[in-house]
Amino acid sequence: MKIPTLSLNDGHVLPSAGLGTYGLRGEEGVASVVSGIEAGYRLLDTALNYENEREVGTAIRESSIPRSEIVLTTKLPGRDHGYDETLASFEESRANLGLDYIDLYLIHWPLPKVDKYLDSWRAMIRLREEGLVRSIGVSNFTQEHLTRLIGETGVAPVVNQIELHPRFTQVGMRDFHANHEIATQSWSPLGAKQEIAADPAIVAIADEHGVTPTQAVLRWHVQLGAVPIPKSGNPLRQKENIDVFGFELTEKEIAAISALESGRLWDGDPNTHEEF
Repeated sequence: MKIPTLSLNDGHVLPSAGLGTYGLRGEEGVASVVSGIEAGYRLLDTALNYENEREVGTAIRESSIPRSEIVLTTKLPGRDHGYDETLASFEESRANLGLDYIDLYLIHWPLPKVDKYLDSWRAMIRLREEGLVRSIGVSNFTQEHLTRLIGETGVAPVVNQIELHPRFTQVGMRDFHANHEIATQSWSPLGAKQEIAADPAIVAIADEHGVTPTQAVLRWHVQLGAVPIPKSGNPLRQKENIDVFGFELTEKEIAAISALESGRLWDGDPNTHEEF
């Protein structure tokens, strides 16, 4: 299956949907990531704190898809914020993955109380200039964090990966991203999955298109211009989650899903959340 791509502000492209790998570990984790690649995923999302970079790197090597066709994302943990610390942490991730370069490197959380994300960003700019990273971005940054980052370095992230699902639609952040040519990626794109799958409005929309509620929600992300990264180790579910490019929701249906807004589902306020 061929997944459409979107252009980033640095000239690279990003698949319009990706595979989350949180919790996919060991031999079973490797097999799950391989099955995702074989199903058509070309964007893989991991992090040093997921403790599965080795599995993801192994899966890339074991798959039948050339490395050049895969966009691999990993993330800098809070404990490694700082200029020199970021450079060292990157090398740890690269060694774990067993790769010469990383396609997309993100700051996992801003940790404003620590206040070293600018130092980390400058180190990531250096990594990009040296060709060790293709693109650099952030995760869970607010408008204030992004404004400071851009204002003090002149370099805008290509991506901000944020909590985004029908219960938390992030209208303000998405508008800010669009105005600054920053791509929006959605973590936890299905929110509380069982609740979303049973919601009458979503079920009705899914039935109208002959798809599952999960597919309807993931298609909602795509039409918002966001890149969903659903996590699944189940081959059948992986195929279902990526098969969202053969139908289109109406504006009314998009509005109906967006109307389910109720707020964050997780402890993920970037101004207070601490991740080390």
